[in-house]
Amino acid sequence: MNQVMDTKQIAPFTLALPEAEALPLVCDSPHSGTFYPADFGAVVAPERLRGGEDTHVDALWEAVPRVGGTLLAATFPRVYIDPNRMLDDIDPAQLDGPWPTALAPGEKTRLGYGLIWSNIDAATPIYDRKLTVAEVQGRIDRYYRPYHAALAEAVEGAYQRFGAVWHLNLHSMPNNAYERLKIRSPRLLADFVLGDRDGTTCEPGLVDLVERELLEMGYTVARNDPYKGVQLIAQIGRPAERRNSLQIEIRRPLYMEEGTRERNEGFGTVQRDLTLLTLRIAEYVRRGV
Repeated sequence: MNQVMDTKQIAPFTLALPEAEALPLVCDSPHSGTFYPADFGAVVAPERLRGGEDTHVDALWEAVPRVGGTLLAATFPRVYIDPNRMLDDIDPAQLDGPWPTALAPGEKTRLGYGLIWSNIDAATPIYDRKLTVAEVQGRIDRYYRPYHAALAEAVEGAYQRFGAVWHLNLHSMPNNAYERLKIRSPRLLADFVLGDRDGTTCEPGLVDLVERELLEMGYTVARNDPYKGVQLIAQIGRPAERRNSLQIEIRRPLYMEEGTRERNEGFGTVQRDLTLLTLRIAEYVRRGV
């Protein structure tokens, strides 16, 4: 998949509906978008900007609709606007004027990875200017809100129909994730990181199942280290109400070349394994309905 500069506005997401008997399984890939809006105005080379993509994650999980789940994927890049952040997670220093409502920038924003990314790494700013309030509001209205509306419709539709929902928030992580997050860890980055915000967003049975299946396939697995999950699973996951949300991160070198974003020789194996995992998850959901 190649990075494309979007000269006209395209749909902010793709949505694949269940092809088999529908299950209350909703999966979303908020960071796999590769269409870069023409009004981006970044001063960083396109190949550097692509370092923020979870490239090909939606393709890795393409089996979701075949087992009865819904698969939503963003088409726009997270470096333009990140749908896995709160709307108030903006650094006011990025803006050319006051934001109309109160802002609450978080730790990720301090590192440059908030709602609107300010840098691609610690030393490389994305812009040589401040952004106007109007252009940020435009990004929210054209991309962020439609994505969230589609996800909410899928999640709430499943919940209303079945009285329960299982949501998977799908990502990939760079091989230097600890370094990017400025975390000193004695551990190597796991192949998969399962995030449930320390056990608060998903029932243990699903987390246990995913971990067990991946370990049996020969992968290494960690929980909430270094990624616990951010806005999407926090707002969806309320297991006491049978609303379950789990973030799944895949270490990128397993399936692609980080420098070129091209699929590597491992892509087919990972895709095959995730197809099997998707079947196991569907069986679990079917038993839980």
